[in-house]
Amino acid sequence: MSLKLTDANFQEEVLDSDKPVLVDFWAEWCGPCKMIGPVIDQVAAELEGQAKVGKVNVDDARDLAVKFNVRSIPLLLFFKNGEVKDQIVGASVTKDQLKAKLQALA
Repeated sequence: MSLKLTDANFQEEVLDSDKPVLVDFWAEWCGPCKMIGPVIDQVAAELEGQAKVGKVNVDDARDLAVKFNVRSIPLLLFFKNGEVKDQIVGASVTKDQLKAKLQALA
């Protein structure tokens, strides 16, 4: 299961993580976000221990959405050592593509 990321835990879970982190910026009302949600959860399960996977609800965490310049969702950001290393906009991505990007950062 993916982590629920908020303003309160983002620093610790993502920016200070010693593992690569995939962050999914999404919203309840976003159709494509709901389509990719189960894929994100599968990646979280399959890479447990190697990488972290979390979700930010942009309606609940507006400050994070602004900080990372989230203009369209779903927005998938790949973090390593507290920095954004890669990104994917939209839901047209496979589980294997997501896993490969995370493993490349490990």
